[in-house]
Amino acid sequence: MKEHYLEITFRHGRPLAAYLYLPREGDEKSARTEQAAPGLLIDFAPGGRPIGLEITAPGKVSAATINRVLAGLGLAPLPDADLAPLKAA
Repeated sequence: MKEHYLEITFRHGRPLAAYLYLPREGDEKSARTEQAAPGLLIDFAPGGRPIGLEITAPGKVSAATINRVLAGLGLAPLPDADLAPLKAA
């Protein structure tokens, strides 16, 4: 996968969790997870490269927090439009 994408899981019409897939090589799987902020975890590939952000509390994690974490990982921030589904959820 060459680009990021956001997936939101709903249960009974409410957002349960979300996952921001980051660019990855082939079918890389998570080898380690680290908490970045309350309700936000980072998944790392075996080589240590970030491959995704687990958003365990979609209603409590802001776009600013996500972009701050991405910047800390050396990744470009995402446009508000890409994270807008979190606000709608």
